[in-house]
Amino acid sequence: MKIGDKVRFLSEVGGGIVKSFRGKDIVLVEDADGFDIPMLARECVVIETDDYNLKRKSAPVAKPVEVKMSKPEITPRPVEMRGGDSLNVVLAFVPVDVKTISSTSFEAYLVNDSNYYIYYTYLSAEGKAWKTRSHGLLEPNTKFLLEEFSKEILNEMERLGVELIAFKDGRTFAQKPSVSVELRIDTVKFYKLHTFHESTYFVEPALIYDIVKNDIPVKQVYVLADEIQMALLQKKEVDRPKLQPLVKHDVKNSILEVDLHINELLDDTKGMSNSEILNYQLGKFREVMEEYKSKREQKIVFIHGKGDGVLRKAVLEELKRKYGACKSQDASFQEYGFGATMVTIK
Repeated sequence: MKIGDKVRFLSEVGGGIVKSFRGKDIVLVEDADGFDIPMLARECVVIETDDYNLKRKSAPVAKPVEVKMSKPEITPRPVEMRGGDSLNVVLAFVPVDVKTISSTSFEAYLVNDSNYYIYYTYLSAEGKAWKTRSHGLLEPNTKFLLEEFSKEILNEMERLGVELIAFKDGRTFAQKPSVSVELRIDTVKFYKLHTFHESTYFVEPALIYDIVKNDIPVKQVYVLADEIQMALLQKKEVDRPKLQPLVKHDVKNSILEVDLHINELLDDTKGMSNSEILNYQLGKFREVMEEYKSKREQKIVFIHGKGDGVLRKAVLEELKRKYGACKSQDASFQEYGFGATMVTIK
């Protein structure tokens, strides 16, 4: 037993974190309310050590325990935390040596931040089948080391599954539905130091994926890179709510404003090259021109920004090549600076 360990009391309900020692027999324990409670060391049992980040090449050697046959064996009830009746479970990855992120191995943890016991199964996908990597019982308000792995097997970690069944032992409780969550892991993140962040669960930076948050299983939306590329090449019609160009109507002057900045057109451009982004912007420009090409004297302002002039040049070339009858000029400098072109439909 040492400072930082979480302990339970054997002879009474309660427990907390070891703060200090008084002599050989007395340990000072801070409970959930922040009060320091002096207890006999032999009346405390360690339920969680603070040495989670040490390498686990072999099991620790158990210390001899004095058993008093005159007392019956007591199984302590788990200490319940305030707010712990909502199910919160995360899957976390912690670098063994964060200073050598390019070559270090990683530890995978399942963190049970609730007052429930949890039967868990931790799996990885192999094609259409699944492989069990770990399974067992997770105690309340604890974190559990699932495995340690090297970067050589990262290809096995791209699709992970976690299944959970929550319950309490010896207490009444609100029943929780069983949970089955599939995660798509971006394995590139294991090579980037900035993707590992501080958390309440670990001293070292960790990459954390929510499994259940406030009783709600996490649902991920998957968009494959091949599907994005195909949509760009075929210039498919895109559902309008989020991906249409931002068109504003100036009622007074009957002028349409179309912002071609990529952050106004797409929520996320990860995986897209500069040429793919430019093609997407030009595709939105063509959509607007095709929609309004028959409305004579309609004025449209395309906001492309100043930047290095690549998008502006591409828009002007497109106007000259496909819409030669239309008139184009720099939009109002007072309103748009040098970053917009006004087109008049002819």
